[in-house]
Amino acid sequence: MRASEGLASLAVRRLLHAVVVLWLVSTLVFAFLHLSPLPVERVLGGPRADAAALRCIRRNLGLDRPLLVQYGEFMLRLMRGDLGDSYVNGTPVASLIAERLPTTLWLVSGAAVLWLAGGVAIGVLCATRARGLWDRASTVVVLAGMSTPAFVMALVMLYVFSTKAGEAGLGFFEAGPPLREHFWQRMVLPWVSLAFLLLAAYARLTRGALLDVLDEDYIRTARSKGMRERRVIYRHGLRAALAPVVTQFGIDVGTLVGSTIVTEKVFGLQGVGQLVYQSVAAGDTPVIIGVTLLVTVFVVAANLVVDVGHRRLDPRIARA
Repeated sequence: MRASEGLASLAVRRLLHAVVVLWLVSTLVFAFLHLSPLPVERVLGGPRADAAALRCIRRNLGLDRPLLVQYGEFMLRLMRGDLGDSYVNGTPVASLIAERLPTTLWLVSGAAVLWLAGGVAIGVLCATRARGLWDRASTVVVLAGMSTPAFVMALVMLYVFSTKAGEAGLGFFEAGPPLREHFWQRMVLPWVSLAFLLLAAYARLTRGALLDVLDEDYIRTARSKGMRERRVIYRHGLRAALAPVVTQFGIDVGTLVGSTIVTEKVFGLQGVGQLVYQSVAAGDTPVIIGVTLLVTVFVVAANLVVDVGHRRLDPRIARA
């Protein structure tokens, strides 16, 4: 009963924090984009637009009204769930995001499974065979992975595994076919490309955390009682070592929703990352604000899941 009450109070506190965070983020983004050195009307009008054209753009967008009035209307729309309309084509921002979000979610979720499972598995093997041949070989691979930028890995994999008319390649990834018709073929390489860098980081994080835990007194006590080594490592050691891994996982999954621009660009995926790139290039302020708030929601939600996961992984937090 106490555990459920503790989780409920934690959820309420985190929801209140989420409201405050969303308000602060929306306010900061609104202020930054409306007070930027390059106004929106100049971006939309182009370098040759005269003063009359710029005034017309400002009037049509409602930018000629006082800033506080614009901010008040902006916050009221947000509370109604209205993210406004795109400056470029007049389409509701929520519709634009809803159209692109499934692709990005598939990209992030598939890569997350790969980097979490692979990183934890490699980290455990390195920790249990510390300073052995496997540990040294894995360290080289991990360092190579952490030193390779995501766009380099994406381009290399696309060149090696893809094929186009008249070009060499292994033919695993055919550039151009619709995503819905060739889902697995189009998504495997982006998953691996996006997960490679994070897999290396998670392997290193898991290895360090597990080595620290295996030096704890309760681990030595469990071994002295004759408990099987596999049970000591996976039931007692790994459970405590996963706490920092879970924390980092929540942060990475939340932030990646809006930061997959390079991977989506290289593999031709029309996701949220591409939408951000196109909106920044066109000065489409409502879309930029909408995506920023979306990423904030994902980060806050991921942190809530992380807090609950910590209570499940670490009994000391559950008793606090």
